[in-house]
Amino acid sequence: MDRTEGFGVYIDRTLKKVQSTFLQAFLDNDIDLTIEQWVLLQRVHLEGKNASQADIAKSNFRNRATTSRVISGLCKKGLLKKQRFRDDQKRYKLVMTDEGQKLMERVLPIIKDLRKVSTINITEKEFDIFYQVLDQLYDNFDHYEGYKTTSS
Repeated sequence: MDRTEGFGVYIDRTLKKVQSTFLQAFLDNDIDLTIEQWVLLQRVHLEGKNASQADIAKSNFRNRATTSRVISGLCKKGLLKKQRFRDDQKRYKLVMTDEGQKLMERVLPIIKDLRKVSTINITEKEFDIFYQVLDQLYDNFDHYEGYKTTSS
């Protein structure tokens, strides 16, 4: 049996479990966010005053169209505002509103609890290895285009 057989299914299964758990926690706490909205809102929060739409798209591996759509949804909910940078009128600066900041204060403790639960019975070393393996898988697939298999 090939040791790599089915690993994509395990990755997909785990991702779906993580996403459904986060969404359920949002529902249980009356938080009206999708996973993509949370990810982008958190990135804006972390980037602070220098959050640009283009940088957020790059840091979350989303294309510009998807990022723009999710940001528009967050703006409609009153959680973000789009402004132009003073020194660069071509780029959009993303600013969290007071309502967005209040939501972050509500969501962050829930996220921290979920993250804590996710690492139960996993050592720090094991978690570091997990990240290394995921990074290596990503890099390996990033270089797939030039890879050729040889027939035996």
